[in-house]
Amino acid sequence: MGNITLKNVSKSFGATSIIPGLDLVIEDGEFVVFVGPSGCGKSTLLRLIAGLEDTSGGTIIIDGRDVTGEAPAKRKLAMVFQSYALYPHMTVAKNIAFPLKMAGEDQATIDKKVKDAARVLNLTNYLDRRPGQLSGGQRQRVAIGRAIVRQPSAFLFDEPLSNLDAALRGTMRLEISELHHQLQTTMVYVTHDQIEAMTMADKIVVLNAGNIEQVGSPMELYKTPKNLFVAGFIGSPKMNLIEGAPAAKYGAKTVGIRPEHMNISKTSGDWKATVGVAEHLGSDTFLHVQADGVGQLTVRADGELAAHHGDTIYLTPDKAKLHRFGTDGKAMLQ
Repeated sequence: MGNITLKNVSKSFGATSIIPGLDLVIEDGEFVVFVGPSGCGKSTLLRLIAGLEDTSGGTIIIDGRDVTGEAPAKRKLAMVFQSYALYPHMTVAKNIAFPLKMAGEDQATIDKKVKDAARVLNLTNYLDRRPGQLSGGQRQRVAIGRAIVRQPSAFLFDEPLSNLDAALRGTMRLEISELHHQLQTTMVYVTHDQIEAMTMADKIVVLNAGNIEQVGSPMELYKTPKNLFVAGFIGSPKMNLIEGAPAAKYGAKTVGIRPEHMNISKTSGDWKATVGVAEHLGSDTFLHVQADGVGQLTVRADGELAAHHGDTIYLTPDKAKLHRFGTDGKAMLQ
């Protein structure tokens, strides 16, 4: 079990409201990602679920039980932090076993659970090493192993990959996703990196100033953002948001078009544009252009496109993929 329900949960520090009050249901076995800019309240919300912060109002229910006033240890949750928080003088095996030892488990049970966790996380050959002898990714796996042996109802991850380099982050994303498929346990994951959110989540919760802007699958948020905030936050590179006459032409205050949803021509099109920076990445080329009467745009093109600084190109947005937003910033019906 790992069902988590938040009912009108709020958090304030003095007169400052961090989370005004929100409702959310996390189903058993889901991989849910809280994503948003720094200061949006995502880590605070995770800490409220864990019991590391007291709520200012509302109710937190885990597996049908009201845990709002319960201590963290009684909530049957396991948290993995940005910092590995490993004991440097202990071996990997002893670090993983530590919560079991504190809970008074017998040695035979501890040994079995440690071996099982090490096998799942590919740490079997490292059990006798100390944290100082491991890479950053291996240390994070030890921290996850320490959480696994507790057999929690849900795992809570607070930006666990922030301390890793780009290549290792990519590897760990895959490992955590694979771990979720193996364990089939509820996971709640906090990140400011929307690429992590898009690639790992069953369900994304987009937060802004303590409010939930939208909840849905990665592709739901990508294809049908409910407002300008979600449209501009989800997707890499970001959606192009255009105002003025080009938007009015489509009966909107703002129109949005993703970089990959524009056709490029050297001869004709809706918008004449001058290429500024061209980022050639191999499989893709990202063009940062200045379009006449439209403004600055980012365009995703084939990696072999020959386009250079100062070139003139013509862009035609895919009308079927155009997003329209009203004066209130909300998406308009197509």
